[in-house]
Amino acid sequence: MAELETTQRHKEVDGELNGESRRQYMHALLSELRALERMVKGGAFERGVSRIGAEQEMFLVDSAFQPTGAAMPLLEKLNDPTRYTTELGAFNLEMNATSQPFAGDGLAKLEAELHLLYQRVREAGATMGVTPVLAGILPTIHKTDLGLENMVPKPRYQALNRAMQRARGEHFDFSIRGIDELVVKHDTVMVEATCASFQVHLQLSEPERFAQMYNLAQMLTAPVLAIGTNSPLLFGRRLWSETRIAVFEQSCDIRTPGLHLRDSIGRVSFGRGWLKGTVVDLFKENVSRFRPLVGLGGAYELDGLEALSKGVVPQMKALRLHSGTVYRWNRPTYGISDNGTPHLRIELRCLPSGPTIADEVANGAFWLGLMNELGATIDDVADRMQFDEARVNLYAAARDGLRARFTWLDGQEVLAQPFVLDTLLPLAKAGLDRAGVAPKDSERYLRIVETRARSLHTGSAWQLNSLTKMRGRGTPGARATALVAGLVARQKTDAVVAEWDLATLSEKDAASTDFQKVSQLMVTDIYSVSPDDPVELVSELMAWERVRYVPVEDEKGKLVGLVSSRGVMRHLTDVARGASERGAAVSAIMKTELITVTPDTSTTMAIALMKKHRVGALPVVVNGNLVAMLTENEFVDAATKVLEQQGTSSAERK
Repeated sequence: MAELETTQRHKEVDGELNGESRRQYMHALLSELRALERMVKGGAFERGVSRIGAEQEMFLVDSAFQPTGAAMPLLEKLNDPTRYTTELGAFNLEMNATSQPFAGDGLAKLEAELHLLYQRVREAGATMGVTPVLAGILPTIHKTDLGLENMVPKPRYQALNRAMQRARGEHFDFSIRGIDELVVKHDTVMVEATCASFQVHLQLSEPERFAQMYNLAQMLTAPVLAIGTNSPLLFGRRLWSETRIAVFEQSCDIRTPGLHLRDSIGRVSFGRGWLKGTVVDLFKENVSRFRPLVGLGGAYELDGLEALSKGVVPQMKALRLHSGTVYRWNRPTYGISDNGTPHLRIELRCLPSGPTIADEVANGAFWLGLMNELGATIDDVADRMQFDEARVNLYAAARDGLRARFTWLDGQEVLAQPFVLDTLLPLAKAGLDRAGVAPKDSERYLRIVETRARSLHTGSAWQLNSLTKMRGRGTPGARATALVAGLVARQKTDAVVAEWDLATLSEKDAASTDFQKVSQLMVTDIYSVSPDDPVELVSELMAWERVRYVPVEDEKGKLVGLVSSRGVMRHLTDVARGASERGAAVSAIMKTELITVTPDTSTTMAIALMKKHRVGALPVVVNGNLVAMLTENEFVDAATKVLEQQGTSSAERK
């Protein structure tokens, strides 16, 4: 599987599609579809060989465990474009392992190479003050990190963003409800950069059975995701066990509101139904339903049919590029092996990055074993399960993880955790044995899955349980920083996530770097009033909630003023003296000339602003909207924590 280039070549193009360039690209795309159809009918694909591979995405953080746009200089330092490449965000990085035989020690070799590649990132990053983190969604990422300044400066990404904005015609809307609720608008595709995946590839040894195996992969998506969730948080909100599923689908949904009434699907989807034909039908559906967004910049070389006529294996550049902008959770993939023979693969895309490489490879082994065993023992999934049941299962797994309820074959109702332990793990073991995987490797990887499933201690559970343990202590930003510090520290050990102890606010590295940005101190659980509310309401609110500052928002949520306890007391004194009337509106006493900051403002700048303007509170705003408050109290708490840490360190040195 000479496919190190698969994930990279489509990222190097810069073609905007309009006029003649669109027609040229579409000609190449259609020619390659016809060539693919001819190759399928002629049995041109490699048979009898099963290989596996993986793509590993990650986040890059600075010394304060905040996302840092260091991808390009880090790639220069790594100087290995066959193994490392960019993702959408400058704080993302992707590395690619070489393919391995499924049989024998292929899984162990895959894990060993991923460890080696990841260690190189650690070492190169250490010289720059940059640390890689394996997480489905980075707990410390903020909406303010998602500006175009943090998009990788490559023409493809910029062209893709412009094309998707034009197609959408308005802001991207996000609405996800879990333990908490997140409702947000964003004007670029950069929200996609909040997601990092671990993608597993399986080359089919019997390409003529592609439809059967693809449908099987669709059916297995839910239980495989349930055992591997690792993305419960976004922007500080506790959402789904695997929030990436909802975020990725919504971040790339360029259908306009009117089109949602039509029977259409988004560019990220589970699909519309079971595959009834060949792999060509999946690619045809991609072309039929999803317009090309970027092109090849005129670099077409031989088109598909012309290549076949000359006895050359088609590269399928246009088809692979287009497929790279249609994000099926199970993606059909065309490739060319080292021996020059074309092959077909299925790419499992639902799994998150992390919590550890061993956990990831174990998830892959679970999927591969099930694919191999059920592929040999089930003739047609479509005869035994409704497609809608498989799709509902996926979203149940994303929301609830191992606590999900599935509808399985022949209408059987099952609970994910016992079903994995009692039914699927034995099937996965049989499948790995059938493939000839080394027994010690299959036992090790499936034991990792079993221990995690039995304890319900997935990556998502570790994050949520850690937050629960920290409840009521520190700010939301400090807790998020402690989570990332905990991830980094534990990922440097040999322990898998089922063996991790929970993160705490006393995580050593987090304590020393906790307070570099306003986002790490600000309080997001705030109370506000409107300009027309009576001052009496503000007075009571301050007493009830023990706050000294209350922001004032208009009916559109824009910050228009701030009321301080001193201002309320002055007003009440004037009322008692008869200098003011009882029942005055908030607008009569609020301050309208406000000093504000953003979540990315440095804490030193925030302190300087407070001193210069002699204010005790700073509203934190983004695009005029209030998102949090920062008061003197937060700085006192931070200073206390730093002093406590310094005292502990001094005592330890003695």
